[in-house]
Amino acid sequence: MDDSIMAFFDAWEMTAAQPRLEKIAGAVTDSVRYADPRSPEEIEGAVALSEYVGMFSAGAPGWSAKVVKSDTQAGVTRVTVAFGGPGPDGNNVEQLGQYFVEKDGERITRMIGFVGTGS
Repeated sequence: MDDSIMAFFDAWEMTAAQPRLEKIAGAVTDSVRYADPRSPEEIEGAVALSEYVGMFSAGAPGWSAKVVKSDTQAGVTRVTVAFGGPGPDGNNVEQLGQYFVEKDGERITRMIGFVGTGS
């Protein structure tokens, strides 16, 4: 499995800003572009992306984002991610998301996310 993609999603459960930024900056290029259904517009750069991911950490304490499946075709990696943690009733909840990732060498240059897996 791809180390930079896994490192990026591992950062989603990090609540401390500086370690989260360091983890994300190590996984992406300086000019990374990111979008998902919850981002108001395309996010550019590691700092802005780390701040956006920090909103997930703050809004969903105890939740994680784990890569559960990935495959690559023509230089684009499709990644299925399980977002999960305690729900309002205390029981664990899981939601799947799917991302399409482009890279330059080992680092992520662009990532587009979707709710669910399209099935």
